[in-house]
Amino acid sequence: MKQTKIKDRFKTEHGKSRMKGTLRYQDIYFIFLFTLLSTALHAQIPADSIPQVILGDIIVEGNHHTRTNIITRELVIKSGDTIPTSLLAETLEIDRRKVVNTNLFITVEMIPEANADSIRTNIRILVKERWYFIATPVFQLADRNFNEWWYDRNRDLSRIIYGVYMSYGNVTGRADKLRVLAEFGFIPKFEVTYSLPYLDKAQKTGITVGASYSTNKTMAFRTWRDKLSYLNSEDINKKRFYTFVSLTRRNKYYTFHSLDLRWSSTQISDTIAILNPNYLLKSRTDQKYFQLTYSFSYDKRDNFQYPLRGKVGGVQFSKIGLLPSDNINQAYVYASYKQFFQLSERFFANSGIRARTSIPQRQPYLQTIGLGYRNDLVRGYELYVIDGQSYGLLKNELKYKIFSTQKTIPWIPIRQFNTIPLAAYLNTFADAAYVKNSYPELSNTRLGNKFIYGAGAGLDVVTFYNIVARFNLTINGKGERRFFFNIGREF
Repeated sequence: MKQTKIKDRFKTEHGKSRMKGTLRYQDIYFIFLFTLLSTALHAQIPADSIPQVILGDIIVEGNHHTRTNIITRELVIKSGDTIPTSLLAETLEIDRRKVVNTNLFITVEMIPEANADSIRTNIRILVKERWYFIATPVFQLADRNFNEWWYDRNRDLSRIIYGVYMSYGNVTGRADKLRVLAEFGFIPKFEVTYSLPYLDKAQKTGITVGASYSTNKTMAFRTWRDKLSYLNSEDINKKRFYTFVSLTRRNKYYTFHSLDLRWSSTQISDTIAILNPNYLLKSRTDQKYFQLTYSFSYDKRDNFQYPLRGKVGGVQFSKIGLLPSDNINQAYVYASYKQFFQLSERFFANSGIRARTSIPQRQPYLQTIGLGYRNDLVRGYELYVIDGQSYGLLKNELKYKIFSTQKTIPWIPIRQFNTIPLAAYLNTFADAAYVKNSYPELSNTRLGNKFIYGAGAGLDVVTFYNIVARFNLTINGKGERRFFFNIGREF
């Protein structure tokens, strides 16, 4: 009797256990089935049941000089469009950033407002135009950067370039620009360029033309142990003239094509040709050539001045020497890509790669371009020039936003100057690069044909008219610790 009860209890408990297992499998099955049915039903929900906004008039205000179609050309939104209410703010913000990146305005606002018919929603675009005509004195250093002048040139004031720079932006209200530069002092230079971004009614094709003439007395005639060697002289040792015409094509919002044709002429003194027979190769004292360059870029950054989100990349192909009479026969390919990330409300990061390769291996010193110029450098090696025919460069950065504000100063009567944006970011960075030099004996390089590294931390201060000041503490692979400062306008 007792055994029978035990058996019955075992059967009962075992049956419950099996039932529980069966229910779990059934639960999973019904959850899966419910998900499929829900998805199918959701797919059949008519679009009319999703809250929508019908766009009415697109109203632009504040563009006293800029033509309205230059602004509306940047917009994806059109009158009559239907946009889900949940996506309206994001859509307007994307378009607002594109208008900001025209560099025509100090501030841009996009405000949705009810239309008089109470059915549609108008979009009011409020812009505050920049001061388009700028005539500023030029007072800058002839060296590659402030740090080279400070550390290597003993803060020599004779290396100052002075003059005047005039920029008349938005000349006809079509985002065109005329630039005139007259420089004197260490490197006299005269330059004029005019650009018209939109030639056609479709606003896709543009043109830029320009010319430049410069002379050098004291000049760098070679690179030795990754430093520039200079000849100090009171005689003119180099003259250079070039003129160019560039056609641009912008089929979509973020893609740009350009085709640049230029003619260049360079003459150097016999002294330079003797000091460095490879300056123009074969002890030449003159170099003339045509150059054709095609460039493609994709630029989807939130702000060209100081991007925090988005990506930018491009590739460039160039042939130097198009005619049999040209004094040089060379070609290069340059490519770059950079991605910007927002990690949180205040933390941002970016990572980028650049690479350049050229042929043939034996090249004039004037056209042998490695690292050390413009922003193509490993931070920490600002004082070095690393010549080579090819290179690869990796740059990484992490930023923390201290503050970002915009102040209006009412007592300044000129509206283009009474709104001052100001932001500050702490940053830390790490860079690496490799330069391939096929003739290291010509420059006795110590940094070519090897991996180099640099890292550091600093502070970036961003203000209006594309001005960015950078204060960095760095350490490089040689163990050198330096403080570097740089200020400039970014576009």
